[in-house]
Amino acid sequence: MKALFAEGFERPQLLLKKKLLLLNWPFLLLITAITLIGVAALYSVAGGALEPWASRHVVRYCFGLALLFAIALSDIRWWLRAAYPLYLVALLMLAAVIVFGVESGGAKRWLGYGEFSFQPSEMMKIALVLALARYYQWLSPRQVSWPYAVLPPLLMMGGPVLLALDQPDLGTAALFGIIGGGLLFLAGVSWIYFLGAFVGVIVVLPHVWERLHDYQRERILTFIDPDRDPLGSGYHILQSKIAIGSGGFMGKGFMQGTQAQLNFLPEKHTDFIFTMFSEEMGFIGAAVLLALYLLALIFITYMALRCRSTFPRLVAAGMGLCLFAYVFINVAMVTGLVPVVGVPLPLVSYGGTSMLTMMVGLGFVLNAHVNGATRIRREELGPFW
Repeated sequence: MKALFAEGFERPQLLLKKKLLLLNWPFLLLITAITLIGVAALYSVAGGALEPWASRHVVRYCFGLALLFAIALSDIRWWLRAAYPLYLVALLMLAAVIVFGVESGGAKRWLGYGEFSFQPSEMMKIALVLALARYYQWLSPRQVSWPYAVLPPLLMMGGPVLLALDQPDLGTAALFGIIGGGLLFLAGVSWIYFLGAFVGVIVVLPHVWERLHDYQRERILTFIDPDRDPLGSGYHILQSKIAIGSGGFMGKGFMQGTQAQLNFLPEKHTDFIFTMFSEEMGFIGAAVLLALYLLALIFITYMALRCRSTFPRLVAAGMGLCLFAYVFINVAMVTGLVPVVGVPLPLVSYGGTSMLTMMVGLGFVLNAHVNGATRIRREELGPFW
């Protein structure tokens, strides 16, 4: 009896040890390096102080790291079964923002009580990836491009997009579209649908313009011509371009950026932290940071391609799309290539919800890597629901 008990106790320990060995430790070191760059940038933003941002950034990363390990070492089949319920919960929470949301800056994007608040849209990005991956694990590859098979994932995407637009949060709605559309493409949906979607977007653009809020129209007009209101709506992007340009090739040096240190640059610890970093570290520093993100995406692509089943492969790819979309939109925003939207730079910008969401997403990437050899048969899933 004691021998059986000891054997039963040792098996989970051996399994955990095996999973720990399978973790992609170089990838973990890479995301830690990116986070440390964020800590240094936040230290500089505060004028050489750990408070109020850098120290909290470290604490949030450590808490996020615990979540990452918990998810990475869990059973992939558990998340497969939980995908649809998690999506439904996230959708209900996103809908609850309309009624119970905390308003800030003319928009309702948060749920909270007292000092605690979070954005359900961040949870929805993870849930959307899991739900779409679950759907394509169930669907036969021969049916991927059939019209009736394309409708369910479009509905899964459409709900979050419409709810995000109602908040209003154009940036988050765009992220839902990029992540969902990218997963449909990776799942093998015919390019004909994407061509039709592109034509449809062109057709409805005039109607969308009429329904935009005044500040959203102003952002787009400012994107086209920032000089039309240099002290108002164009102030952010003009100061961002000045700061990046003044950094030059080598940068002004750590904590020596005049635009940031003299408070000409707004939101320098959140959405415009890449601008502040570029001013101090120059083109070389910015290129190194972007190279680290590129290396992270290469790691994620490698881990996704190693997966034998559709669900872990699409989960890893979807989280990679999340990371790419965040980095691309943030950098394009601060350099004036796209209109200004509230999208942080992953692991670098200050923000609790965005940090924890990204760490959870990377946990799912590592979970897919650890369970890459697992084969999930369609017969195991039963009906669609």
